[in-house]
Parts: sequence; structure tokens; C-alpha cells
Amino acid sequence: MEPEVPSPPPQAPAIDSSTDAAPTLTIAPVPSSFHWLLWAFIGADGLRAGWSVLIFSTLIGLIGGAVGYAFVHLHLINLKNQDVFSASSVFASEAISFAALAGAAALVALIERRRNLLAFNLTGPRSAFNFLSGLVVGFLALSALVGALAWGGWLHFGPAALSGAGIFKYGALWAAGFLLVGCNEEGLFRCYLQFTLTRGINFWWASGINALLCLFLAWNTKGNGVWGVYLIAMLGLLPCLFLHLRNTPRSGFWQASWVTSTLFGMIHTSNGGENWIGILAAALIGFVFCVSIYVTGSAWWAIGCHAAWDWAETFFYGTPNSGNVGAGHYLTTTPMGSAFWSGGADGPEGSVLVIGVILLLLAVLIVLYGRKKPGAAALERAIG
Repeated sequence: MEPEVPSPPPQAPAIDSSTDAAPTLTIAPVPSSFHWLLWAFIGADGLRAGWSVLIFSTLIGLIGGAVGYAFVHLHLINLKNQDVFSASSVFASEAISFAALAGAAALVALIERRRNLLAFNLTGPRSAFNFLSGLVVGFLALSALVGALAWGGWLHFGPAALSGAGIFKYGALWAAGFLLVGCNEEGLFRCYLQFTLTRGINFWWASGINALLCLFLAWNTKGNGVWGVYLIAMLGLLPCLFLHLRNTPRSGFWQASWVTSTLFGMIHTSNGGENWIGILAAALIGFVFCVSIYVTGSAWWAIGCHAAWDWAETFFYGTPNSGNVGAGHYLTTTPMGSAFWSGGADGPEGSVLVIGVILLLLAVLIVLYGRKKPGAAALERAIG
């Protein structure tokens, strides 16, 4: 019996080499409705900024609620003491906010296929140096403001409220709390929001958002010092319009700065002792922190400056911080004279002199980093 000979495999059809046309692959057409849906969610830089902010906000609420519930039921936080402005109450509430912020940022970074949450304006060069520099400058800036108030007779120093080990104990507790405050507020406004809005905003979106913020405050009259928000919104209008008309490169960064600074001022209107100068000062220093990102390449300088400013104001000098006097402060001070100059119940941030100190902060940034912009290249790579 002869072995069975297998039949040869079928040959591929010959291609006519006389023509230059390459073989074509027929692909089924994609429905137009899918194209529209894809365009609505995905842009040139991935997930559109608006959807990213919506997802981030939802995650913040869900994670914050879950962590807060756990803190209460594990007796890690005492709700009865949360109305007291103390180092422990600040640390507890800020720890919940930090967990929510970090968790939401990490998940959004995963959704957007970024390396990690540090991608949101935290990967610039010399991070440790910039953070330490911010700490020093923040303390010196607040000290300059307090010194000017004392020199003008608008602030009076009393005896020290703490001595011995109490100074170090409360100093460390307040430092931990305000480090979290700096991480949370800068992490939200100058890290995630600044980064995300930069890649997805223009003048018309920025002006529309600011208009809505102002309309909300006009309708909700419970806020304090709302004219500070109106002023920052008006101050940014013409410069941002100019950048838009000139089609200036990286104008999206400054349009985003306008929005985040206005929003930063707005959230401070819920503080009990604020006046319009204090709200304007919060918005202006928010803009200075945006400038620090542009010239250093990250938000680390802003985090350090923010934390040191609040620590010096609340603990070291014992002045009101947005109308709140901290329990367990080192020095004792009392405002004197007109609130326009002294800040009154608002504290040094409510004095008109704070505007000069903020301009001084801006000048320090320009002198230290403005010429060479050591972080500009890193920032441009991050935001495209």
C-alpha cells in the first residue's frame, strides 16, 4: 500500500506587479454616532479636561466621605472639637482631605494613563530645594507683613503665650497641620486643576467660568468679602483677552491661572472673619503660586510657602488667620486702629499692606527664577 501523499498547501493569489497599487484591506465603516461620542470624551490630549474635572470631583466626594466615616467610627476624630481652631482639629480634617485628594488624583492619573499623581505639576527639577526655599520665603514674607504692621502701630505685641516644651509641642503640631493644608490647597488648585485646565481651556471658557463664579456669589450673599472675587475676575479680564488675541504660546496656562486664582479667592469667602482685602489677597497669592509653577516647573515652592505663611501667622505670631485665632500659639498680638490698615478680625491678611507683601513675593520669584526659568522646559513637557 503506497503512502498517501499530502496535497500541497494552497498558494496565495499572485499579485499583478504591473500596477503600483498596493493590496487594500477593507475595513467596516465606523458609525458616525461613535465618532461623535469619541470626540465628546477624547481630545488631542486624551480625556477632555471637563470630564476629567467631573470624575475627579466625584471621586473626591466619594473617597472623602468614606474616609471621614471611617475616622469618626474609629474614634480618630472628635466631631465636638471640630469647631475649635486647634492643631489637632486642623490635622484631623486635613488628613481626611489629603486622603481624598491623593486617592482621586491617583485614580484620575490611572484613567488618563499618566505615570502617577506626581504628573500633576509635581515633577519639576530641584523639588526639595524649591520646597525648602518656599518655606523660608513664606515665613519671611509673613514676618515682613507683621513687622510693617507693628512699625505702623497697627499691631501690638503682648507677652508670649507659651514657654518651654509647649513651644516645641505646639510648633510641631501646627507644622504638621499646615503642611497638610499646603499640600491640600496647592494640590487641588495649583497641581490638579492648574494642570488639567491648562490643557483644555481658552479665553472664552475661562471668562465664562469666572462669570459663573461671580454670578453665584452675587446670588449667594452669605459669603464674606465677595468684592475681592469680583476684583480678581476683573483684573484678569484684559490681560487674558490680550493673550488670546495675540495667540500667545502657552496662553492656556495663564487662562487657567485666572480661573484657579478666582476660585481660590472664592472658597475663602466662607471663612467667618474675611473682608474684601483678605479675599483679594488670597486670590492674588494664588496667582503668585501659579507663577511659581511656571518659573520653577512644579508646585513644591508654593506648597512650602503656603505652609510656612500659615504657620507663622497662626502659631508663631499668634495673629488671626482668616478670622480664626489658633489655640496654642507662641506670641500674642492685638490689632490696633483702623481695620483697613490693621486687618482687624481678619488678621494681617485683611490689611491693605498685604498687597505690597504679595507683590514683594512676586518680585522674589522673578529675581530668583525669572531670568533662567529653570523649570520652564520641564513644565512645557508636562503640559504640552
